[in-house]
Amino acid sequence: MDPENDTRILEFLLLGLSEEPELQSLIFGIFLSMYIITVCGNLLIILATISDSHLHTPMYFFLSNLSFVDICLISTIIPKVLVNIQTQSKVITYIGCITQMFFLIHFIVLDGFLLSTMAYDRYVAICHPLHYTVIMHPLLCVLLALGSWIMSALHSFLQTFMTLQLSFCIHTDIPHFFCEFNQVVHLACSDTFINDIVIYFGATLLGGGTFAGMLYSYSKIVSSIRKISTSQGKYKAFSTCASHLSVVSLFYCTSQGVYLSAADNQNSHSSATASVMYTVVTPMLNPFIYSLRNKDIKRALRKLIGKETT
Repeated sequence: MDPENDTRILEFLLLGLSEEPELQSLIFGIFLSMYIITVCGNLLIILATISDSHLHTPMYFFLSNLSFVDICLISTIIPKVLVNIQTQSKVITYIGCITQMFFLIHFIVLDGFLLSTMAYDRYVAICHPLHYTVIMHPLLCVLLALGSWIMSALHSFLQTFMTLQLSFCIHTDIPHFFCEFNQVVHLACSDTFINDIVIYFGATLLGGGTFAGMLYSYSKIVSSIRKISTSQGKYKAFSTCASHLSVVSLFYCTSQGVYLSAADNQNSHSSATASVMYTVVTPMLNPFIYSLRNKDIKRALRKLIGKETT
């Protein structure tokens, strides 16, 4: 067998955000701080929703799922970045890269599914308030969450399996701080035509489908809010979904911007820098967005912190 196509001994080199030695300590400190803030912030959201019986509702059930997924997403990336900086190594093994890619795809797609499910929950709450408890019963919520996990896992398995069929050259450089799916595929020595079809089909079906579902939900929500006669009623209705709308905008705008820019400039560090937004910054900001605009979460957090300090 030609050793240059033997993926069993393949290693990738993650070039990171910068190759300047003097910047490595700064990048390490920033990533470590963001990782700690993200894990602690999302963990507090999960503990608050579990400990407060007033938050045992469909909306906070999906929110706790989203927080858990955000912890998993950032944990798939940042620890490896920190280890590489600390050891002054850029190497990631072939198996390590494929494994990281599988979980990255899984959690990013799962984020989209959960955000779409949360949009549906807000649609039912605002447009059909009298039937909310009947429609969003606990079994349906569990099935929606479970279906999201299964669908994203199957999609990730398909994409990863297709990548395993490719042949790579030894010591392939990835101009990124993690094994970004598109860049790994397009660094293959073999033909990637089938992979490109699967990528675009998956992006259209899953990404476009979930985003279209959210657009439909919010168009109905806006239509219902406009029919409310009092300004106080309109504000109350809008405030129940404002946090979720902020998270949706942040996640989709940054992720789509990265992939659009990456299509024009695959070999530069620009897409790596932009990827920080949806893989690191968005999971870090989610707890702040939901807690700052949500009185129930703030009350639950005060109760939780009060119990821990007593």
